[in-house]
Amino acid sequence: MNGLDSPLRGRGFSAALGRLPTGAKVFLILVGALLPLALIALFTTLQTTRSADDEARERLSVTAQESAGNLENLLANHVAQLGEALAALERDPNDAPSCTRLAGTYAAQGRAHFVVLDRRGRTLCGRAFEQIRMVDTPRSDVAARIVPGGLLLRISGGDGATATAYYPRDLLAGLARPSGFVPEYGAALIGHGDRLTLRALKDNGPLDRGKSVRSNLGVDDLALETTMPGAPITSPLVIATVLLVVMWIAAAAIGWFVVDILLIRPLRQLRSSVANYQPGDVIDTERLGPIPAQEIRELGDTFSEISRTVQAHEADLAKGLVQQTRLTREVHHRVKNNLQVISSLINFHARAARGEEAANAYASIQRRVDALAVVHRHHYAEMEENRGLELRSVIGELAANLRATASEQARGMGITLEVESLLVTQDVAIAVSFLLTEIIELAVSCNAAAQIRISIKAPEDADRAVLRVSSPALVGGPTFEGLVDKRYGRVMLGLARQLRTQLHHDPLVGAYETTIAITGRF
Repeated sequence: MNGLDSPLRGRGFSAALGRLPTGAKVFLILVGALLPLALIALFTTLQTTRSADDEARERLSVTAQESAGNLENLLANHVAQLGEALAALERDPNDAPSCTRLAGTYAAQGRAHFVVLDRRGRTLCGRAFEQIRMVDTPRSDVAARIVPGGLLLRISGGDGATATAYYPRDLLAGLARPSGFVPEYGAALIGHGDRLTLRALKDNGPLDRGKSVRSNLGVDDLALETTMPGAPITSPLVIATVLLVVMWIAAAAIGWFVVDILLIRPLRQLRSSVANYQPGDVIDTERLGPIPAQEIRELGDTFSEISRTVQAHEADLAKGLVQQTRLTREVHHRVKNNLQVISSLINFHARAARGEEAANAYASIQRRVDALAVVHRHHYAEMEENRGLELRSVIGELAANLRATASEQARGMGITLEVESLLVTQDVAIAVSFLLTEIIELAVSCNAAAQIRISIKAPEDADRAVLRVSSPALVGGPTFEGLVDKRYGRVMLGLARQLRTQLHHDPLVGAYETTIAITGRF
């Protein structure tokens, strides 16, 4: 522990900083490096944004008010004069003074046109123009519609007469232009979803912001939209931005350097040592050299202690595993020998039996012992890999034993197998072996020359397989039902419960069917 405490000895700022956790060190250094950047960024952003927004908002408000006021005054004056002239001409179609005053008003506007029509479409004043047919306006008091190239203004009279005026885009753009020094701006008329651009705003850079304001002109739903670009990028803003970038890069470099020296390099070295660790080795942190971070030093020492503990435990486990393997093999060997002894004893007593019924009983017991021995032998063979028992080989050997130990009367018995290569646990294999032995015994008891078909199939990626045993000897009848009730039925149902499933019998076809759990495929 003296070696660990030596870097922390001493007094002063360095010693106090050395006693802090590495996370606190990195946090304090980054806060000190980024504090000027944060203050400059906050002050510059607030000041620049406030000034630019105030200036842009003031310019836009003044420009929008003046432009909208010019158009609103013109349209309001023309609506009043068109209304007066229309009313006078409705009363007297030959009222020349009213027509002359209206013509003088529009003559002063240059390219503007007007026409007054009676309800039959005859011209009462002015002259017809092409734009009058571009759009149909509703029969309201005053209607304004944007048409290609300009604005159409229509006033309806009481008896169906109309007064229509057309204002080209150039005229409207000139009227909407503010007086005096005018900054860059854009203007457009908007009405009923249509848009007429009076002055297009020049394309600006992707960082420029535009501000818009919409002013109602008091005619129908006609409005003027005025747009101005955002504040331009000035040299102080450029200098402040460059300074921010430089300070950010410097702060990032300082932070990376500190984190790399204190954390990344030592952790990378320690990770390399842990990654190269092999069971039985001891992690030696001394060869990593001096580590400035106290937490990483402690972590390395912890890994070293753990590796020493694991080394000792692995030696004990290896020794215990060898002993356990020997004991397991001895147990399996003794169980196999005991089953062989039991089978031999049953065979000895069967040969000494005086009656055929007793001999058949001994043979029946021996077949069940043989079924258990088959499963145990296959389980012992698969013990090293522990994948499970391969069902097809177990049932194949079981069927061979059943045919070999059959009585003289049952020598004509035949067993056909259609079993897929499936893996099951030892408990399932034992229950399936006993169940097949009981069903085959039942079939032979009903017909000594029974032909039996055993099939076990499972769909792809399924966890259960279908076990089916069919034979004409298993068709329902008095003999079959008597054997099931007195001897075989309870045993087979008990084995089905052990398999956690149900055993179904089809008396017409002569088949037993159930499902069994599988662990995979061979």
